[in-house]
Amino acid sequence: MVTKKQLDRAHDLDFRKTLDVRDFVPVKGPDFSGKMNLEEFIDSFKATGFQATNLGIAVDLVRKMRKEKVKIVLTFTSNLTTSGIRDVIAFLAKNRHVDVLCTTGGGIEEDVLKCYDPFVLGHFDKDAKELYAKGMNRTGNIYVPDSIYAKFEKFTLALLERFYKRQLAENKILNGIELVKEMGKEINNESSFLYWAYKNNIPVFSPSILDGAIGDIVWFFKHQNPDFKFDSSEDIYRMNDMPLDAKETGVIALGAGASRHYVLNAHIFRGGTKYAVFVSSGTEWDGSTSSAKPDEAYTWGKIKLFEPFYKNSVEVAGDATIIFPLIVAGAFLD
Repeated sequence: MVTKKQLDRAHDLDFRKTLDVRDFVPVKGPDFSGKMNLEEFIDSFKATGFQATNLGIAVDLVRKMRKEKVKIVLTFTSNLTTSGIRDVIAFLAKNRHVDVLCTTGGGIEEDVLKCYDPFVLGHFDKDAKELYAKGMNRTGNIYVPDSIYAKFEKFTLALLERFYKRQLAENKILNGIELVKEMGKEINNESSFLYWAYKNNIPVFSPSILDGAIGDIVWFFKHQNPDFKFDSSEDIYRMNDMPLDAKETGVIALGAGASRHYVLNAHIFRGGTKYAVFVSSGTEWDGSTSSAKPDEAYTWGKIKLFEPFYKNSVEVAGDATIIFPLIVAGAFLD
């Protein structure tokens, strides 16, 4: 039998003394009863709660980056080049809204591939055997025609031949930054972010540039030319110098992996980036530093510590193909 004393205690536990709610921001969604412009719509996310609030904070942090004219470094995984986010990145590079780009080898090669033939929409659950037989490679619900790689191989081999002749004549060894810059110049296509990076002198880093089709082509080329050399040390030399040469930096990281870690690791040598916005669907349960939340990056000195802590970084959990266009709409369209 429950006693009165137990009931009174249960009542007290059920109605604890709480903080004054007037000291907090009320939760409120977007008001669709009236007209809203794009800026008002994006700003309404901050009071919505959950990841919408983190998205609103991300937009505010990117606005701060731009207002303070910090060097903005955008890192992204290759699947975003596979998707239509490639066009968003090209817009940012064309309009000089970012100062540095960093992606993986796939992010480089697929930007060039799309200059020849489009990638097309398909289905996540399409029969793999059927696609293979028809020469279609699947990334999620996007199909990439196998025939396009022959065009890319011809394009890349011509560049390697040119740099190899230079190596023999002048003893200058090719590096990743140089190769990517030449790709942007030679592709000469306004849909390409590599093209706009070349035009606007935006350095493009790729820590794993040989992981993919570019690496396959280099492998074949080196079998034919065993003394061909490729210098990765120049890339890390310039990457680690990059944040030191800036007054302040702000990192926008779409996804995790090598490209994000490459940039954040370089910031250890200057005491961290001033601002960091992560968009990620990864988790940290397996201890992967590149997939970790900003909290972990603070401990390594990759993001600057301010008082109060955590006012200069945010992670938005979710699909960057949805989240990043909203960030760009809220922070870069002026």
